[in-house]
Amino acid sequence: MENKKLQEFENYIKFRKVAIIGLGVSNLPLIDYFYNKRSKVTVFDSRKLEEIPIEIINKAKNYNMQIFTGKDYLTNLHGFDLIMRSPSCLPTVKELKEEEKRGAIVTTEIELLMKMCPCKIIGITGSDGKTTTTTLISEIIKDAGYTCHLGGNIGIPLFTKLSEIKKEDIVVLELSSFQLMEMDISPDVAVITNITPNHLNVHKDYEEYIEAKKNIFKNQNQDGLVILNYDNELTKMCEKEAPGRVVFFSSKEKLENGYIVDGKIIKKCEEGVRKHIIDTSEVQIKGVHNFENICAALAATSGLVQEDKAIDTIKKFKGVPHRIEFVRQIDGVKWYNDSASTSPTRLISALNAFEKEKIVLIAGGADKNLDYTPVAKPILDKVETLILIGQTAFKIFNSVKKEEENGQKQIKILMAKTLEEAVNLAKTNSKPDEVVLFSPASTSFDMFKNMYERGDIFKEIVNNLKKQIKLSSNC
Repeated sequence: MENKKLQEFENYIKFRKVAIIGLGVSNLPLIDYFYNKRSKVTVFDSRKLEEIPIEIINKAKNYNMQIFTGKDYLTNLHGFDLIMRSPSCLPTVKELKEEEKRGAIVTTEIELLMKMCPCKIIGITGSDGKTTTTTLISEIIKDAGYTCHLGGNIGIPLFTKLSEIKKEDIVVLELSSFQLMEMDISPDVAVITNITPNHLNVHKDYEEYIEAKKNIFKNQNQDGLVILNYDNELTKMCEKEAPGRVVFFSSKEKLENGYIVDGKIIKKCEEGVRKHIIDTSEVQIKGVHNFENICAALAATSGLVQEDKAIDTIKKFKGVPHRIEFVRQIDGVKWYNDSASTSPTRLISALNAFEKEKIVLIAGGADKNLDYTPVAKPILDKVETLILIGQTAFKIFNSVKKEEENGQKQIKILMAKTLEEAVNLAKTNSKPDEVVLFSPASTSFDMFKNMYERGDIFKEIVNNLKKQIKLSSNC
């Protein structure tokens, strides 16, 4: 069956003036797509020309597309019919607002996908846990026999694959606040893992960030389903604004309805009757926050997948790279990569995932204007040695020192200039049966291209560490 909405759109864009803003992963396939649909395309990027990969520049030039780059790259943004912005270019940017007022359509790859998608969409957002939850949902869907298309922040840009998506398929999307801003469509099933302060170096304020997150369910109809974290006050309050059905999950409350983590057991609750779903000892991913992610995934897929099939997938799910990822054991010390920890709440969740082990913690990175006061007590409770790097090192240091003044415990705190130096300090200061945890609680952009590069480099450094050679002599 042909996608009529897609046909209408492709007829509309023929010979139209199209602006593509941002030459990152989500927009790159659009260059080929709009060229092949005979649109008149101009590309814009805030980076300097020499900072953009040469193959991208060559492609745009081969297609005879104008290219505007650098600090004032949007100066020539006028007279377009359609503007495709990347998530990093917020819809509140002055030049976009002016073009929209003039009559241009300002949208994103993900918004167009959602408006023209012929099948059910499950969307996941949240300050923490959305990638793990999204990945687990997609695995449950695939293992149940559906054709599942994974996109948004992870997977591939799906808009240019729309013609291949069938009515009986399922699309699963991880959605950031930047993608959700001013979006006027919501997925059929929406999940919000939690809402805590994040990206405050980009958003105007915390309120703008919160409202962007809510767009994942606000445009649902009465048939929509939204899964919310009962333990997070902001997501709990979203129930009042939800047009459709609400299902909660919790690790702190014994809900009458929903999914709960009850001690070491994940349970489904219906009218006060609690059914044992899976014991957490059978699960490979660590920490209460991951058990909550499992609850959210079960709630999102319950109407599509038989429970026993979902449980089989959950049992074999090993998690996602860079999220409390076990790297290796060396001299009795276990090393974990949690590079996806880009906020204080993620660090706290990672620390809580280790119940008894003593921890050597490496933290710090680029600053997102976040408050690090909340990490101080968990660090003092769980950490033996703290090693700090990056822009937020002194923020974390000051928070911990202030908390030390309120209590008796003090910990060793060391400063490092590079990640390699931090790893070597961790090796020197760790003992058998301890854990070295790399959980930055900060974004990566002060030292690395992104959190994936940061995590990969951490793993490479750790894997190159040599075991101590114990010498013995016979007397």
